[in-house]
Amino acid sequence: MNNFGNDLLNVGIGILILLAALLVGSFVFSKLTRFNDWEEIRKGNEAAGIYMGSKLLGLGIIVAMVSYSSHDWEAMLIWSGIGILLLCLVYVLFDFLTPKLNVCEEIAKGNKSVAQLLRAIILGSSIVIGTFLM
Repeated sequence: MNNFGNDLLNVGIGILILLAALLVGSFVFSKLTRFNDWEEIRKGNEAAGIYMGSKLLGLGIIVAMVSYSSHDWEAMLIWSGIGILLLCLVYVLFDFLTPKLNVCEEIAKGNKSVAQLLRAIILGSSIVIGTFLM
């Protein structure tokens, strides 16, 4: 109970870092897509919602794993940033390696099967990336 104030401060800082990672990560990911994620979601495009939710969940997984193994906030920020970049790289590589499947076009059209495939790739990659960064 003596460390309650310090523990509470650490939780608050951790939440701020998580929110920053989610904001930066979703911004960077949005720049990689050739459609407006939030506009598609506002229009009711379920595929875009699945895809955006997967990105945010994947980023959260990475930040959680990094925070578990980091001993200071600076390291957590740095490794979370590296995780965001690696997750973006996975998306770019997937898009590049599947030239017959235009991911952005399919999601913009509402193709939920492509969104589900991306969900699996993003979440699986997030677990692997987070484990590497631990």
